[in-house]
Amino acid sequence: MAKPRIYIDGESGTTGLEIRKRLEGRTDIEIVSIAPEKRKDPAERKKYLNACDLTILCLPDAAAREAVSYIENADVRVLDASTAHRTSEGWVYGFPEMTKDQAQKIREAKRVANPGCYPTGAISMIRPLTDAGIVPASYGLTVFAVSGYSGGGNEIIKLRDSGVPNDRIGPYCLYGIDQHHKHLPEMRVHGGLTQEPIFLPSYSCDIYRGMLVTLPLRLNELNALTGKKANAQEVHRILSERYAGQTFVKVEPLQDNLDKTYVLTPLTQNETNNLQLRVIANEEKNIVILTACLDNLGKGASGAAVQNMDIMLGL
Repeated sequence: MAKPRIYIDGESGTTGLEIRKRLEGRTDIEIVSIAPEKRKDPAERKKYLNACDLTILCLPDAAAREAVSYIENADVRVLDASTAHRTSEGWVYGFPEMTKDQAQKIREAKRVANPGCYPTGAISMIRPLTDAGIVPASYGLTVFAVSGYSGGGNEIIKLRDSGVPNDRIGPYCLYGIDQHHKHLPEMRVHGGLTQEPIFLPSYSCDIYRGMLVTLPLRLNELNALTGKKANAQEVHRILSERYAGQTFVKVEPLQDNLDKTYVLTPLTQNETNNLQLRVIANEEKNIVILTACLDNLGKGASGAAVQNMDIMLGL
């Protein structure tokens, strides 16, 4: 039986290189590569896009849409790592653990949109709670996040690595403050929300990769809106049941007795495809702080892409 042929359009970019690294040594697939000098040749790209079993797009949004328009072979399946199709009709969202049937949808899909890094963390915490009615769909959430500077995109990576002083580079930088961040639509749609959360992303120039996403909830306020009597134990149970048996998503034991030395870092899941969730409780104030730790280049990008590739191809 022939091995599935994989073409990575944009394999020289950050995500493409990370995917190639993760696929090194795989003997169950065949990776086909375009000659470097022809990577921007439309005719050559079109040939490769139509001659593979699965193409992985690691391109800017406009280029990803263009690549899809080149595909005429109905048998070619597409996994898009850009933002272009994450809320588009006809595309399946590539977060296999999001719902009980999401992996099956990915397995059957011709077109899959790989999730963003920040939304992977945010949606993993939000979606189980909106599905359970603990968080109303119309509720105004606030999501905080910090990542390594690779989470700021190619421009920030180039600025940081150039060593040239710049007012966009510092030990800690808050950005996306205008609430037009490109990840907001997928947080709303796949989080099961009717309005976008307030989202405050940031990056640290002292670390390259790693991500910590934080969701604070006042349960008294939510219970007044829903008529429920949810507490930290209920929130923890809902997340634990949603991700029970999953390989890459793990919910830590409920943490409700923290000492003053307790700290969280965005680094603990680096170089993995893991997503680590925590529910941290303050029983006195009936507040819970949910956190999601992941590698923004792993489960937040290339790791998720390889996981989706395997699901799509039955590997």
